[in-house]
Amino acid sequence: QAQLVESGGGLVQSGGSLRLSCTVSGLPFSLSVYDSNWYRQAPGKQRELVASETSGGVLEYADFGKGRFTISRDNARNTVILQMNNLKPEDTAVYYCNIKYFIRDYWGQGTQVTVSS
Repeated sequence: QAQLVESGGGLVQSGGSLRLSCTVSGLPFSLSVYDSNWYRQAPGKQRELVASETSGGVLEYADFGKGRFTISRDNARNTVILQMNNLKPEDTAVYYCNIKYFIRDYWGQGTQVTVSS
């Protein structure tokens, strides 16, 4: 049974940084074949894509994260990372890790990020 566990969320002041980690276990295939994504959902809003990295290393970022957020992975350690810098109050949300490989689509439980002004 695949399991994704996010960590690294918390309360930070505007302009601060957080590093979110997603530790993956129980995958039927190596993490290297999966596309990895970070999503977020703020109260009363729809879940939105924050950043993605394909298995081939192609990176994409939502406009709000360009220049501030960086997605990366360590396949050997089964970890997906989201480095967030210069955080703003509007970044406050629950952040979710997601990995996909064809019909295999796995999600973590989310980690809360709160940015105070």
